[in-house]
Amino acid sequence: EYIFGPVIAPDGEHPERQSYSDVVLLKRLRLAVHRLNPYIPEAAREQAVREVMHISSPDQLNNNEKFHVFLTNGVDVEYHSDGETWGGKVWLIDYENPVNNEFLVVNQFTIIENNSNKRPDIILFVNGLPLVLLELKNPADENATIRKAFDQLQTYKSVIPSIFTYNSVLIVSDGLDARTGSLSSGYSRFHAWKTKDGKTEASKLVNQLEVLISGMLNKTVLLDLIRHFIVFEKSKKEDPKTLITSIQTVKKIAAYHQYFAVNKAVESSMR
Repeated sequence: EYIFGPVIAPDGEHPERQSYSDVVLLKRLRLAVHRLNPYIPEAAREQAVREVMHISSPDQLNNNEKFHVFLTNGVDVEYHSDGETWGGKVWLIDYENPVNNEFLVVNQFTIIENNSNKRPDIILFVNGLPLVLLELKNPADENATIRKAFDQLQTYKSVIPSIFTYNSVLIVSDGLDARTGSLSSGYSRFHAWKTKDGKTEASKLVNQLEVLISGMLNKTVLLDLIRHFIVFEKSKKEDPKTLITSIQTVKKIAAYHQYFAVNKAVESSMR
């Protein structure tokens, strides 16, 4: 489904946000959570929604990792029934049946945070969660490069950080070339998605943005990629001067050839 951002803005024709600082479409998230978890009591489902909505450490990547755990492993909840305490999971996404989720594309989605007013080009929401952000540059403008789209993302990370708590995938494009990366990816780590079907690489003459949208952003591949092909890799680093050891985290997303090779290997081993 497609919606023009101003239509669902707080002062829009059909508002779905109480404030321009809201980055989650809460009503859609609640409806999905209630629909996907019918055997979990309503109070526990609401508890899970509150946990998702209140991720707020000072560390952006830490917030993103915490949400990713909720998104891929479900939100652990406790509830009382017949005098006993039970544990369960509330799922935000139906991974087994991708079409059982709500996919919404919104452009011109204005976000106001820290007195900054920004408008990312396109956001893909799944069950009300802003999982994919696309920053596009005009192919007719010779100064509008993919690098400038990447730099724009870095600005967004500084001034509208809330949207990145819930981000799974970032995409930059100049309308022809297109690359994808993670929240922590440097420019050199953004890579092209070169196939629509995982069998053959698309011709270099074909629009790469079209290939990426067809090959990576289709419902099945996108959800599989998010659930099984994103890792938060941690490593220790010692400051040579102070000898203080710190833990560094890098968020990594599989490239297209890794994604299809792993799935092919798994499928082959299960036969």
